[in-house]
Amino acid sequence: MATAAKHGRNEPEPQPIIIVKKVVDDGHGAHHGGAWKIAYADFVTAMMAFFLLLWLLGATDEDQKKGLADYFTPTLIEYRQNSAGSDGLLGGDSIVASDNYPHKATQTGSRAITIPRDVTGGIDEGAQRAQDIERFERLRRELTQRIERDPNLRGLREHVRFSQTDEGLRIDLMDEADFSMFRVGTDQLLPEARRLVQEVGLVVQDVPNSIVVRGHTDSLPYSAGQTMNNWMLSTARAESTRATLQQSGVPIQRISRIEGVADREPYVPQDRYDPRNRRISVTLAWRGSNPRIARGEVSQPPAPPARPGARS
Repeated sequence: MATAAKHGRNEPEPQPIIIVKKVVDDGHGAHHGGAWKIAYADFVTAMMAFFLLLWLLGATDEDQKKGLADYFTPTLIEYRQNSAGSDGLLGGDSIVASDNYPHKATQTGSRAITIPRDVTGGIDEGAQRAQDIERFERLRRELTQRIERDPNLRGLREHVRFSQTDEGLRIDLMDEADFSMFRVGTDQLLPEARRLVQEVGLVVQDVPNSIVVRGHTDSLPYSAGQTMNNWMLSTARAESTRATLQQSGVPIQRISRIEGVADREPYVPQDRYDPRNRRISVTLAWRGSNPRIARGEVSQPPAPPARPGARS
């Protein structure tokens, strides 16, 4: 039988050796915890909200989307309009209601709070421009809808073009190969064209912007010996259009000026004889700006090439 080895008198007592054994339980306890359930629930909630958003985007038109956006992120201008008698979340005031506040001009009230003013006490020019942009967009939609609702004018919707320029909102009423606004060589509006001009007048009659009426022709010259020319014709057509607008309810004070520019501002510069160059433009000017200055210099186009035939 083996015995423990003896140690010397001066040797220390041997120390016991302790062995620690780590036992790892590889069971399924971790799968029964709750952390993953919370993360999964958050994921499912986010996906549900995402698909709900996609459904809403697909079920609303552009006007409703804009109304929703304006409701959740209202600007100063939108707040002014919606607080002046809006019909609801997706509504808005009329394009002809420039200011429906109960406060008059001598009473500032909420108007002074919602509309930024400059150091002189007047409405800030930037705020006026924002109001004009909003008003022009509403006017464009209103005029387009009125044309679509009228069976007699529905076919003329392609003859109406809208352009935002340095001068303001320009509404072009133009000829096509199969349609003319005026009788050939005269300032007499044809019945359908007169009805179209009247619709424009009904829409713009109450907006505060000044109006510029401009007549345009193509480059087709008159026959030799004629007393009429394109300058006289474009001016006469602008005056005829102005008279029709006034008969439709547009106050004469709103007309800033009428102009006849002949063929000097073609709609299709690459083809000076294109029928679309024969048109009437009705421009709603930006408020607070001089339309004549905003328009700028008009460069003189080169003389048109010779073409057989002439306007009789």
